[in-house]
Amino acid sequence: MRKQPNSYHCFICGMKNGSGLKVAFYDTVDERGRPELVARFTGRHQHQGYPGRMHGGVATGILDEVIGRAINAGTAGAVTWGVAIDLATSFRQPVPLDVELLARGRITRDRSRLFEGSGEIYLPDGTVAVSATGRYFKMALAEISDVDPEALGWRVYEDEA
Repeated sequence: MRKQPNSYHCFICGMKNGSGLKVAFYDTVDERGRPELVARFTGRHQHQGYPGRMHGGVATGILDEVIGRAINAGTAGAVTWGVAIDLATSFRQPVPLDVELLARGRITRDRSRLFEGSGEIYLPDGTVAVSATGRYFKMALAEISDVDPEALGWRVYEDEA
């Protein structure tokens, strides 16, 4: 699996955001050989909704990013950024804190300026806790922000041992 870059301050992937999730993203393929994105993360007390449970908005944010990033799965670097148009989330099980979890995202339909995708957050036993589907605009970073990716800390960070 190839690791995707993170940034400094993003709430989902920011490595210097003390309240953030510091989610790690990896390119992989599904059982049929199609590109997919896997995310590893551990929610902490800052991400709590109900006691001991991740806030639904935080879980939705993880799925937004894992689907939005899936457009770059299998490519060298982030050439296209997925910007959400709409996102529908289904909550099936509580998402626990203080345990490493996985999320998966993939592209289900790819058109010239838009793409659609789906994703899930999995509990340690493999049960789907939260799922989402969404539509995204394909955009270049220059269309979103005039900040240099290097100034954002956009690079691959080594996994913690």
